[in-house]
Amino acid sequence: MPFEFHIDILDIIFKGMLIGILVSAPMGPVGILCVQRTLNKGRWYGFVTGIGATVSDLIYALITGLGMSFVMNLVYNSQNRFILQIAGSIMLLFFGIYSWRSNPVKNIHRSSKTKGTLFHNGLTAFFVTLSNPLIILLFMAVFAQLAFIMPGKPLEMCIGYLSIIAGALLWWFGLTWLIDKIRNKFEETGIIIINKVIGSIVILISLIILLGTVFNLFTIEY
Repeated sequence: MPFEFHIDILDIIFKGMLIGILVSAPMGPVGILCVQRTLNKGRWYGFVTGIGATVSDLIYALITGLGMSFVMNLVYNSQNRFILQIAGSIMLLFFGIYSWRSNPVKNIHRSSKTKGTLFHNGLTAFFVTLSNPLIILLFMAVFAQLAFIMPGKPLEMCIGYLSIIAGALLWWFGLTWLIDKIRNKFEETGIIIINKVIGSIVILISLIILLGTVFNLFTIEY
């Protein structure tokens, strides 16, 4: 039915954008680098740093999605699906707690004030993000809980991955805009505050999803 098709598209767009924001938001090395470059070089240098990170995240998202698509037949069983959703929620919860408790400026690497080219700034951010394959665990958690993988639906999956890019770019655009607006008042404590706020939001989302799954308040169809 055409109506159902459109609902599927809107659903995968929402999930993809949410995943893109969740993966990009925590203040890891690239997040700090993005803030520093925005402060030292200008907003667009910070934004291309986010673009480089987004390209790397997309590679890991595709790797995760490809791997999970081979085992999706396991989750058509309702019991296996329940276990997978619980595991995804718990992983997301631990990630939120880790993000909240971590100090992102503890081992901070100062960004050079030499601007360089936009391409160079994006490329270095790409390799910094690519050097952290543990991001796959985060993708596995959110893919499992949001039922993002849909084998046999290539169009929806392509739109979903494009939505991940859109969500990530939306985050980096908003972050660099905010930092640029308050650059004269922004200090390292601002990075810590942002990280704790993000960690708190992730914890809240994961708890809502976990409790909803345990008490069958909602179901996610595969």
